[in-house]
Amino acid sequence: MKEKLKTFIFSELIYHEDPASFGDDEDLLEAGLDSLGIMRLIMFAEKTFGVILPDTEIEPDNVHSLNALEQWIWKTGQAQ
Repeated sequence: MKEKLKTFIFSELIYHEDPASFGDDEDLLEAGLDSLGIMRLIMFAEKTFGVILPDTEIEPDNVHSLNALEQWIWKTGQAQ
């Protein structure tokens, strides 16, 4: 899951010279992920992983890193 997220983020949303060196806990928001990117990322995750990520849970704590995203998706998928 994390690799699919990382590939999408760095091929579609954020430019980074060496995406492979970007750590799973590094801040995506500081790296350039903006509000439009967050919405595109959520749509990608919902389609790819078959979950619905509630609008009420779109907050920095859930999207600030690859680990946070993965945890949010897993938690949401188990609640369905």
